[in-house]
Amino acid sequence: MKSLIRLKLFNLAKGVAALALAVGAAFGGAAQAADVIRVGVATAGGGDPITWGGSPGGVVRVNQWLEQAFAADGVKVEWLFFKGAGPAVNEALSNKQIDFAYQGDLPQVVGRANGLKTKLLLVSGARNNLYLVAPPNSPLKSIEDLKDRKVSIFRGTNGHLVAINVLAAHGLAERDIKGVNLDAGSAQAALVSNGVDAAFGGYEWFKVRDQGLAKVIYSTQGQDPAYTRQASLLVREDFERENPAQVQKLVDVFVRAAQWSSDEKNRDALFKIWEKSGVPYASWAAEFDKQDLASRNSPLIDDFIIARYKAVVADAVKLKLIRREVSLDGWFEPRYLQNALKAQGLEQYWTAFDAAGDPAAGAPAAGKPVSSPPAASNAPANGAPAIASAASPAAAAAAR
Repeated sequence: MKSLIRLKLFNLAKGVAALALAVGAAFGGAAQAADVIRVGVATAGGGDPITWGGSPGGVVRVNQWLEQAFAADGVKVEWLFFKGAGPAVNEALSNKQIDFAYQGDLPQVVGRANGLKTKLLLVSGARNNLYLVAPPNSPLKSIEDLKDRKVSIFRGTNGHLVAINVLAAHGLAERDIKGVNLDAGSAQAALVSNGVDAAFGGYEWFKVRDQGLAKVIYSTQGQDPAYTRQASLLVREDFERENPAQVQKLVDVFVRAAQWSSDEKNRDALFKIWEKSGVPYASWAAEFDKQDLASRNSPLIDDFIIARYKAVVADAVKLKLIRREVSLDGWFEPRYLQNALKAQGLEQYWTAFDAAGDPAAGAPAAGKPVSSPPAASNAPANGAPAIASAASPAAAAAAR
């Protein structure tokens, strides 16, 4: 009798243990959910609280949409801004100091080449322009005039590679100039004090120009889109694997912001939000002059984006910015984006572009969606099909 009782107790214990394992498996995702989500941004930013512009992410930041989305879960959102831009963000990713990273294409590729395990979730600021500026009384008038001149280039950033390609298009190599590695703030101080003869950079130079302290002598605006810079949102691979529901919620919010930032009715309001970063309204108006918001703020990972990243890899190898070719297969993770597009009724909202940067066959004109989207939703729609992948024939054919 005692043996029978012991056997029943043993079986009961096994059943309880099995039940505990089943419950743990069912709720394991919730138990492992991060209580703090850290988003790194590859710029020093500005304002109070610190924010940045030129990306729908700046709208998320200023409106506190991310904080609101995670408030019910008791999850805290932390934003970290890096004066050292892309290279500093890579270091933070390597040390697991951040979970998500807003960053430019070249440092992202460099990070991947150096073994960083990340996934690219969506684009957040496409076709960013590059400018060359000089002191207002400088005799410099063109790219060709830079030979043997002291020129500021922020090495390791996405502007670095575009600058090299712009130089090459005008018959110069980087070795033909006296390159000085300066971040945006240091470059401005150097140019104003005549410490450098010229500087490559982005929209931050319009403020200096409008103060009468610099002149723009070259711009990529309206030229081949191959001379533009792309920025996107990454997530650490292990964070994505352990917290897919939180990744989805964050992507939902960024897609909501991308739609709002793509609506031409919001152009004035958008520039006012970005102005909170310390970059004047007039600078954003100049940066986006004669350019539609939808093509610049689209989150799509289309053939153009994939082609640009492949070109960045090829150029980085050629210029020895990375030691060897790095595969992009499996890096793009569009399922969260597709879920968000479906949930928010935005699957046909943005134009998909081909590898050359032209509207893909059958795509609506940029900034003119097939239909108006419904009110934004943050609810995920699991199981949606993936969007454009790196295996796209158009992307595979891309080469500059």
